[in-house]
Amino acid sequence: MGSRLYRCVPVLAMKEWSLGKVPHVYDLLIVGAGPAGITAAIYAARKKMDFIVLTPDIGGQVVWTSEIENYTGFQYISGEELTAKFRDHIERFGFEVQMEEVQKVEREGLLFLAKTSTQVFPCKTVIIATGRTPKELGVPGEVQLKNRGVTYCATCDAPFFEDFEVAVVGGGNSGLEAVLQLAKIAKRITLIEKSPQLKADQVLVDAAKSSGKVDILTGASVTRIIGEKSVTGIDALQEGKESRIPVQGVFIEIGSKPNSDLVDSVEKNTWGEIIVNSRCETSVPGLFASGDVTNVPEKQIIVAAGEGCKASLSAFRYVSQMRI
Repeated sequence: MGSRLYRCVPVLAMKEWSLGKVPHVYDLLIVGAGPAGITAAIYAARKKMDFIVLTPDIGGQVVWTSEIENYTGFQYISGEELTAKFRDHIERFGFEVQMEEVQKVEREGLLFLAKTSTQVFPCKTVIIATGRTPKELGVPGEVQLKNRGVTYCATCDAPFFEDFEVAVVGGGNSGLEAVLQLAKIAKRITLIEKSPQLKADQVLVDAAKSSGKVDILTGASVTRIIGEKSVTGIDALQEGKESRIPVQGVFIEIGSKPNSDLVDSVEKNTWGEIIVNSRCETSVPGLFASGDVTNVPEKQIIVAAGEGCKASLSAFRYVSQMRI
């Protein structure tokens, strides 16, 4: 099973390439090493593809997830432990992950060029698996208490706040959906929205109000998250008056940004997500995408892993049919 060792051959800089030195051309280049990217790499290794993984980190957003109870095969595992499992799988198959951030992926003829700050990697196919970045409030205490009561995913973390008092920041659909999940679990929920009115669909607003567990503050903003080892409260500003609200959890639901800026020529939706079909194919032949960077709904670890599998198999099929 996939005992072949995949080593990253140093790729010549663009300047050297222009002088006539031909760099190695990979069958596949995978950008990102979260659940989607790692799974894509495992399947590429099993298919004995000549590939490379470029990423600034291992694990993606999994690293920042404190507790995971919805990943098949694990009744409970922390984000740190699951990331360690990813690393073990990398070592098992022997492919090397090069810690470089890809700045741009461009098409040139039948090939793609993936450019970092110092190198260019020619390849026949690319899988973009760069995930997305949650939007932060940017208030004191947020970074220090991340994964200590501050979370950006209600689907992932709501079960860990049973009978707690929590705050949800964001009055759009994602914020109200978080409220409805928490209404079955938490003791009390304070919903905070900067605008004068909630932005979510009325059916979600009505459902939240009918739960009897939700206090809604509109025209309000969080100015500080309080706590030392874990969250103990927030400071909220409303109509010029600041008040402290005791909570043990803060769910920040103000949106996230897909990390899709590295590729320009591909079709994206209004939110900047790369549009893919059921085979993880994009609008550009040979360019595939998987995981949270795409328009596939439900941004979950297990969904991203499955999409990474599909993208890798699609890339293998594409390369098999190429004539270069």
